[in-house]
Amino acid sequence: MPIMDGENFLISDEPPSGKLPPDALARAVLSNIGAARDEVLIGPAVGEDAAVIKWPEGKLMVFASDPIVGAAFGAGRLLVRVNVNDIASKGADPCFMTVTLILPPSMGEGAVASIMNEIHRECAANGIAIVGGHTELNDLYAHPVLSAALIGAADKAFRASDVAEGDIIFASKHMGIEGMAILASDRPDLLEGVLTESEIADVKGWMDLTSVLEESRLLRRYASFMHDPTEGGFWGGLDEICRLAGLDADVCSDSVPLHPYTKRAADALGFDPMRLVASGSMIATVPPCSASLAESAFKGMAIGITRVGVMTDRRDGWLHRPAPKEELWPLLKRGRHPA
Repeated sequence: MPIMDGENFLISDEPPSGKLPPDALARAVLSNIGAARDEVLIGPAVGEDAAVIKWPEGKLMVFASDPIVGAAFGAGRLLVRVNVNDIASKGADPCFMTVTLILPPSMGEGAVASIMNEIHRECAANGIAIVGGHTELNDLYAHPVLSAALIGAADKAFRASDVAEGDIIFASKHMGIEGMAILASDRPDLLEGVLTESEIADVKGWMDLTSVLEESRLLRRYASFMHDPTEGGFWGGLDEICRLAGLDADVCSDSVPLHPYTKRAADALGFDPMRLVASGSMIATVPPCSASLAESAFKGMAIGITRVGVMTDRRDGWLHRPAPKEELWPLLKRGRHPA
């Protein structure tokens, strides 16, 4: 089994490709199964082919599935969050998750245990039971592949057809949270001279802000629709809402919340912060009669919400918004910033 040294795996006795042996599975995986939930009648165990869950009466099932490819450190937490955000955008509380891990044999049981512990801790914090999955080491893969399927329970269905002309568009927190956090973690050299060392450290910590479950719980009583803007940032997320609803949007760009650090980085590096991957923010449409109530729900909370525009008729086509584009990937590929 490999030994872990800080953020590196020291390889020793590389295991063969294939499913983890039962003892290793028990150590690395089955000891990390998230929150305990009474609805789980049969959960994960060696030899069990599927979970059996008693579904809560009167609840709607909301289902999402997303992968994380190539990352190892921090990937377990991110895997949970990207799936929780999709569930939360449909007004659901996350309940049950299955996890598939496929890792190169060189990473071994130690990496499986580390990733599963991240997943376990994030699931436990969100009340999610890990009810099954698949774990293997496979020499066909040079980088880890993580995938999860998440089921949540909701009281109502949020349909884009419920979005109406005149609905107020809200944005939570500030845009570009995930993109800036990745930039500060993976390419801090680009931010040198733009942000101080302590500011770069603060931005790295924005990864803690990438969940939208809290704003979902505050907004779901009032919103007609909610959406988690990821690649393409604010403009990409809004474009998706408009296409789904068959409407347009009138937005004042200056009203969309941006952190001063994000503005400074965008000006210095020449990117559009409104197109930067934006996990951690929620875009919601709210009927005018409920807009003030939605704002009141956020008073005294650590997260903020801002009116940024209004849904309009589609008569002018899609001319109000720039074409969707992701700004992060070209930034990550740039040459090293001069010292």
